Amino acid sequence: MKLFSFSFALLLSVSLFGQQKNTEIIWDEWGIPHIYAQNLEELGFAFGWAQMHSHGNLILELYAKSRGRASEYWGEEYFQNDQMVHTLGFPELASVWWENQKPEIKPYATAFVDGMNAYAEAFPDRIDEAKKVALPIEHEDVMRHYLFVIYSRFVGGGDIGRSQYWARRGSNTYAVSAERSASGNAMLVQNPHLPWFDEWLFYEGHLNAPGINTYGATLVGFPTLGIAFNEQLGWSHTNNTIDNADLYELTLKDQGYVLDGSVKPFKVMKKAIKVKQKDGTVAEKALDIYESEHGRVVSQKGDKALAIRMPGYDRYHAALQWWKMGTAKNFGEFEAALKEVQIPFFNIMYADQKGDIFYMFNGQVPKRSSGDWGFWSNIVPGDNSKHIWTDVHSYAELPKIKNPPAGWLQNANDPPWTSTFPMQLNPKDFPPYMSPIRMTYRPQRSARMLAEDESITFDELVEYKLSTRWEMADRLLDDLFAAIDEHGSDLAKEAKTVLENWDRESNADSKGAALFYLWSNKFNPWNPQNYKEQWSLKAARTTPDGLADPKKAVALLEEAATELKGGYGSLDIPWGDIYRITYNGLDLPGNGADGSVGVFRVAWSNGLEDDGKMHISGGDSWVSVIEFGDKVRAKALMSYGNSTQKGSPHYGDQLKLFSKNELREVYFYREDVVPHAKRTETLKKGRFVEK
Repeated sequence: MKLFSFSFALLLSVSLFGQQKNTEIIWDEWGIPHIYAQNLEELGFAFGWAQMHSHGNLILELYAKSRGRASEYWGEEYFQNDQMVHTLGFPELASVWWENQKPEIKPYATAFVDGMNAYAEAFPDRIDEAKKVALPIEHEDVMRHYLFVIYSRFVGGGDIGRSQYWARRGSNTYAVSAERSASGNAMLVQNPHLPWFDEWLFYEGHLNAPGINTYGATLVGFPTLGIAFNEQLGWSHTNNTIDNADLYELTLKDQGYVLDGSVKPFKVMKKAIKVKQKDGTVAEKALDIYESEHGRVVSQKGDKALAIRMPGYDRYHAALQWWKMGTAKNFGEFEAALKEVQIPFFNIMYADQKGDIFYMFNGQVPKRSSGDWGFWSNIVPGDNSKHIWTDVHSYAELPKIKNPPAGWLQNANDPPWTSTFPMQLNPKDFPPYMSPIRMTYRPQRSARMLAEDESITFDELVEYKLSTRWEMADRLLDDLFAAIDEHGSDLAKEAKTVLENWDRESNADSKGAALFYLWSNKFNPWNPQNYKEQWSLKAARTTPDGLADPKKAVALLEEAATELKGGYGSLDIPWGDIYRITYNGLDLPGNGADGSVGVFRVAWSNGLEDDGKMHISGGDSWVSVIEFGDKVRAKALMSYGNSTQKGSPHYGDQLKLFSKNELREVYFYREDVVPHAKRTETLKKGRFVEK
């Protein structure tokens, strides 16, 4: 019966696709490619073509960096990047990965690269002359780029010293079950937060082929959708509180390192990195790479060295797992993909047409002999081999929840224990190194919005996703006001009036947000010592609370008020006047804030700059809210637009919606796509031709 059902669906799909004679790409008014392919290879070719059209110059730069050859192409500024890539062995590892790709995905991935090269060949004028040196794209580049992004930016991002954006990565996600939904349909929110540039950018696409209708987003240059939904189900990722990369401190001795009381020799590899000079010539820099039993050495000082160990180098099939997730028709098929544990990082949040919801603390968590989170999240002593792990936990051993009694699941980068209330996961049931125990303001705000709504509509879920209310303000303003009454100067009392009139949100017209934000930065919401009642698992959603030092808190408010009045002449300056979106020539009022103050609508800046403004540089990237009814309904936003090509109308076009805190409709069915077609390309003789 199962085979018959699949065959019937396939025949139906073929019948529908029979209405078109060729694979085609329909581009809508937002620059989203809706691909309708005759087979999987043409689907991969079309997706590669589309990504190159939208991000061609960026892709060539990213792939060059992933190859470890960017300094050879463009100079010294890329040398540290290339040094890291070669030190970690990504180029050689990528070749092994490519050779081991399975027939289920390799022809598709091959065609994806072929599509990118075909685009570059068809439109050489759209590729910057300086970037053409990275052509042609090689099939292994897909693997190199995956290793570079996933391992150097996520798995090992903090440990290998590339941590300037470590705190600037996160995500929100919701899943609402049929029981909690007002319509009786399960709903899902997809909402990663990443910087708005380079390898952090997402790309939105719609992939159709016989038996496939999948919509979502992926990091630029990746061949498969990483966050997606189809007619039956969908999922999202968030960065999880996982420590699966470890730094070991080695004691150097006699050209080796000390392990278990003996001196062990390093495995030494020699490489030469080519570096383009200012005069156009190319010089070589020697690179000695040292490998210990712990992993490769990434830093050395005196008689000490640091070696990094990361899991999953022998798990080649993340792209295939994402593909299986995106083409699954039910939870059983979806779970079968998850059980392979090929994706080393990221929580998974799921909802489906049956009304089910599911959360999983996904990732390749090392099986360790001892030690808790605090031990393994710091530098690990490297002198004892008992600390060198060799295996990771299986799917069965990872925290997960399906259909909790509350009817909702959330994650805002908090550990798995607080993904729903009443809590369904007990930290004591898992190894102490699995994840820390904490819940900060943003996940508290996240849980609060769902917990306080017994019957959630689609429009309400959109509203919650876009909420700019500050949980920290709701928690502390009453204590701060009492402290001002007792200890405050006239300036502090003036500030109190502004904060009393503030709507406690960070909309563009919110007056008081700037004052509270400056105060919160001085107060430091992350420091538990600043609170009268510190956070506890027993009161996970309502602590911390109170001011440990009310007089000091008032003094910090007076400092913030002095700075704000001195810089802007007013304490009630609208948030959007100081919080700006400046991107590709646009200058728009911003909204939202960073997660430290408990805002679900995340948009962060790098602080006050010389012009007296805070410029948003990351946060909400891909946003989608999906309802799985008889027909899928979805709204979405790719915050910065779906292109970075010079002159593209889609280079930042969706930021106007971001500034107004709005989403747009998703065109998921062909009958909805066609009326919004701005142009259509058809595949003919190895390239797409515009109708």
